[in-house]
Amino acid sequence: MSKKRYTLYISRPLARRFDLIAQQRNGAKSALVEEALRAALEPQQHAGIEEALARRLNELNRVVAGLRREMAVATETLAIFVRYFLTVTPPLPQDEQEPARLLGRERYQVLLTEVGRRVAENERLVTEVIATVPVAQTDLFSKPLDEAPPAGNPTDRNGHASSAHHLEETDHG
Repeated sequence: MSKKRYTLYISRPLARRFDLIAQQRNGAKSALVEEALRAALEPQQHAGIEEALARRLNELNRVVAGLRREMAVATETLAIFVRYFLTVTPPLPQDEQEPARLLGRERYQVLLTEVGRRVAENERLVTEVIATVPVAQTDLFSKPLDEAPPAGNPTDRNGHASSAHHLEETDHG
């Protein structure tokens, strides 16, 4: 195939980059220019692919931003809870520390098992909690905190059986 000769003028910074890339390709400047011109001048193989990719990237960017926010909320919530718990929990006497550590290890294993099961089954506690909130009760904090559940049948704020009572039963026996 015969070729036509051109004389081109390009900026010095671009010329330096061009020389560097051509040197990496064993000095094939003509082939590099021909490749760049072909890519710029020939029609795209799939019309509209750039727009579709841009839309998809924008969608993914929104999803990642939402996940980032949700992760920040969850992390802050956990940090505030841990700080509160550590602030209000008195230290145990020395003779009670080892049994507490053993109980803590057992509870931690139960926690890991439950988290693993829920993640594997794509079951989220938030969904479960929201399902237990009565539709008619719009304000979950409408009852004063000093209202205690009836003795012998502990319930949560919505009148459901308390899971804390269930945990106490499993811890003791």
